[in-house]
Amino acid sequence: MKLSIVIVNYNTYFLTKQTVESVIQKQYDFKYEIILVDNASVDGSIEALEDTFSQEIEEGLVHIIKNTANLGFSKANNIGIRKAKGEYILLLNSDTEVEGNCLEECLKQMEANKSLGALGCKVVLADGTLDHACKRGFPTPKASLYYFMKWDKKDPIKYGQYAALHLGEDEVGEVEVLTGAFMLIPKRVLDEVGLLDEDFFMYGEDIDLCFRIKEGGYKILYYPKQKIIHHKGGSSKRRRHKVIFDFHNAMWIFYKKHYIKQYSIIVTMLVGLGIWCKCLLELIKNQLKPKQHQVEKDIAIEE
Repeated sequence: MKLSIVIVNYNTYFLTKQTVESVIQKQYDFKYEIILVDNASVDGSIEALEDTFSQEIEEGLVHIIKNTANLGFSKANNIGIRKAKGEYILLLNSDTEVEGNCLEECLKQMEANKSLGALGCKVVLADGTLDHACKRGFPTPKASLYYFMKWDKKDPIKYGQYAALHLGEDEVGEVEVLTGAFMLIPKRVLDEVGLLDEDFFMYGEDIDLCFRIKEGGYKILYYPKQKIIHHKGGSSKRRRHKVIFDFHNAMWIFYKKHYIKQYSIIVTMLVGLGIWCKCLLELIKNQLKPKQHQVEKDIAIEE
């Protein structure tokens, strides 16, 4: 088995169906499997997906795992990874569409360079603009400050570490962080550095994994010659307060895990103050947005 594709579903039938179809509609010269992990959906989506892909399930192309509770994004992915038989693991969001020869070409790049610990393609939003999460730097206190102060807009090269602005969106090159919406990783690397950290319920797990991959001495490649479409939630939609909390809490978890010993207590206090003040502001802004009469895109979809 060359490739195992792990997708997490949570109340997102149409999006997940679209993602799976974007993969299986193509013919490949390698053997692959799709492992679909459901996080205790309550909308009937996993039953509908079982019906839709009954033939692929019977053929062993699609495997479905049903969790009895919403275990979070990291834990659900890890359950899928542990069941995977592939030489390579692809973490793929349930709100994406794989385009063209993306899988074949990305695998070729991985196989041609054994020093690669992870590879990400270009990720574009539905309107065609770049999803900037697909190439980033580590969120050090300095890089984060530059980003939140918008100094990177004035001098991208000097202050653009957070968004990896040293690299153009169509330029192949090394970065520090990829998005978990599309992350191709050799199974041997995961065996060495470990799976996703389950302390991250939602958000931040991709940054943490990339950090450990880099610590392991591997390179991380941004490969924009291939792309996927990421159907993220719109900024005008009101989100559940827990989603906003989880996003900011992931920042704090990452800082405590990787940076707290490197910085003084004053820096740590400022970082914590900055994170939780920003969280409060986001909660207030979110409360002022109009309500949306639709299922919140939660664990399987990262805003």
